[in-house]
Amino acid sequence: MLNRRARTRLSADAALLLTAAAFALPLLWLALASVDADADLRVRAPSSLTGDNFTAVLTDEITFTPMLNSLLLCGSATILTVVCAALAAYPLSRYRSRFNRPYLLTILFTTCLPITAIMVPVYGLFVQVDLIDTTYGTSLFLATSQLPFSIWLMKNFMDGVPTVLEEAAWTDGASNFQTLTRVVLPLMGPGVTVVTIYTFIQLWGNFFVPFMLLLTPDQLPASVSIFTFFGNYGSVIYGQLAAFSILYSAPVLILYVLISRRLGGGFALGGAVKG
Repeated sequence: MLNRRARTRLSADAALLLTAAAFALPLLWLALASVDADADLRVRAPSSLTGDNFTAVLTDEITFTPMLNSLLLCGSATILTVVCAALAAYPLSRYRSRFNRPYLLTILFTTCLPITAIMVPVYGLFVQVDLIDTTYGTSLFLATSQLPFSIWLMKNFMDGVPTVLEEAAWTDGASNFQTLTRVVLPLMGPGVTVVTIYTFIQLWGNFFVPFMLLLTPDQLPASVSIFTFFGNYGSVIYGQLAAFSILYSAPVLILYVLISRRLGGGFALGGAVKG
């Protein structure tokens, strides 16, 4: 008989295996269906490997133009979000006030609002100010929707940078903006990287906002154009859908691989505060 500790550990391992299987099974279907000419919803090995699904989706209309639109839309929104989050987090991290905590709780509360609850007034506002069906207007709203939580993340990372380094910069005549850009942000590089990755991933998978605010088909991002694989009467081209999904996930994976080295290095401030 197993003792209580062994049963508990066995139950935990079984739960972890079930969770891993729940995540791995869709990914396995995605990989197999993308090279299967007769793909359906079943997870099965293809009778013969084929690259026709990738060939069919690698066109300007289906993949290249929507992917370029997604990169422009999400890239600009990510840059705007990170810049504004850094500027907002700096005074919240460095200047103590009794209004700091209520303000942070207020902006955190805004992240709890469902996007569907505010899209109707936002759509009306965009029509009035002539921002509807514009990439820059949609990018601005995407950045605004991600800004509250990005401020929270940025502030938490900024709190880990010693203020003594800023005081030394002020002694040398640096302004607050110079201190932020030349001292604080370089030292919290992993934190900025985390905020950038999180923001970009959240924006990359956003369907509802560009679907509502962009009307011209040539401006739609890949998260919206994926519906071209769903035909009438519930018919779906599963093989091409799987191939497009793999291509659609590639920019996020490439971004993570390119900057993942900075995530494991830590802040390494020990040498900076010596002497």
